Amino acid sequence: MNRKQYVYILVYTCLFALFACKQENGEYHNLNDKIESESKNYHGTSLSSETYIGDVKTIKITEGVHTFLIPERKSQIQSFECIECHTKPIDELKSNDAKKKAHWDISLAHADGEVMNCITCHNGEDMNNLNTLTGVNVDFNSSYKLCSQCHSSQFEDWKGGAHGKRIGGWAPPRASFTCVNCHNPHDPSFKSRWPSRYNTKESEESDGGVEH
Repeated sequence: MNRKQYVYILVYTCLFALFACKQENGEYHNLNDKIESESKNYHGTSLSSETYIGDVKTIKITEGVHTFLIPERKSQIQSFECIECHTKPIDELKSNDAKKKAHWDISLAHADGEVMNCITCHNGEDMNNLNTLTGVNVDFNSSYKLCSQCHSSQFEDWKGGAHGKRIGGWAPPRASFTCVNCHNPHDPSFKSRWPSRYNTKESEESDGGVEH
């Protein structure tokens, strides 16, 4: 072995010892080494967001290649089933008495009034179901199907997880809010508001003027 070969071997040995020492101290040569080393702690375990879903009642849906959980909606609608009141077709339940006007607290601000009204989404013959533009019944739990008719790009993003908000963490199972969990279906646009700001005066008063 010549001197040059001996120097190479010595350098490689020192480098190997250095990197091995770094890994023991939580420092790694590259990202792959770090992932491989630290993932050993999780072998035989399963990361899950199930505990973060909490008490939210969910149902499983499949849209395209995506299968995930969404909140069950019908049990959250205070007056469901609708046929408890809508015992007849809607045209037979109309009244000219303003005092008896149903759903008085709902104001439709969704698209133009000449384009959209109540029966665009609600089935006047079967109020327990929603209604697509082509007259197909849609269960209230699947209301996102109505939104997807006009908001197709947002729907594709939502299916893939890029639009909307998750209920739990990013580990499986995936559980995502639907359109109506974040948007009021009758008035879906988010209203302008001032950002939350730290109130220094209020903080000083609550601290009694004590400096920290």
